[in-house]
Amino acid sequence: MRKLLFAALAAFPLMAFAAVPKTVTLDVKNMTCAVCPITVRKALEKVPGVSAVKVDFAKKTAIVTYDPDKTKPEALTRATTNAGYPSTIEK
Repeated sequence: MRKLLFAALAAFPLMAFAAVPKTVTLDVKNMTCAVCPITVRKALEKVPGVSAVKVDFAKKTAIVTYDPDKTKPEALTRATTNAGYPSTIEK
């Protein structure tokens, strides 16, 4: 029991300093068919720190939740561009 309490207390400071996830909306170009959003989603999910991706084909957007300690929005736009779908951060 004592070891469990010590482990919990030792881990607490790490949790307290974890970055708050951020969400960004990307305007995505070149999505012309039903398969395109799947390709965009998979490209974004490969970026370290990305925890959620929702691609909207009708709006040509991708909403991405990520850990700002592990990645930056520029890495997200680079991932979609490298997959053939240039994107920009929605203002």
